[in-house]
Amino acid sequence: MGEQGGRPPKPRALKVLHGDRPDRINNAEPVPSALPVEPPYELPAPVREVWDRLAPDRIAKGLLTAWDADAFAAFCEALVLVQQGAREASGPIVPGCASPMSRFKEAVSICGSLGGRFGWTPSDRQKLVVGEERRDPTADLLSG
Repeated sequence: MGEQGGRPPKPRALKVLHGDRPDRINNAEPVPSALPVEPPYELPAPVREVWDRLAPDRIAKGLLTAWDADAFAAFCEALVLVQQGAREASGPIVPGCASPMSRFKEAVSICGSLGGRFGWTPSDRQKLVVGEERRDPTADLLSG
């Protein structure tokens, strides 16, 4: 499956709020259940420190769910690589190996693409919508 080009799709809640045509609103959009969010595997100590620092607030705001744990763990791993790369970027260049700066740039790129999904920068956060109460998809069935 390839990357989609262009503007990211508008969240369902905004489509409803803006009065988009009903046939353009996905009423069957999956909603993650309220399972506890835990790291998907045993994280190395520096990566776990990043997880413990960044995850709680994102969980509380509904930006990080159990469905997102793998992607967020990869983001934490990349962020540690960025931190290490920043310290090593001026290190020696070894012929036949990637330069410390190229590893640093690759880690920054990964952080930018994955981190944006979790509101890593102010620019990323302005694209996100939070504050809506998570709805239980089975509640509609029970309420008649």
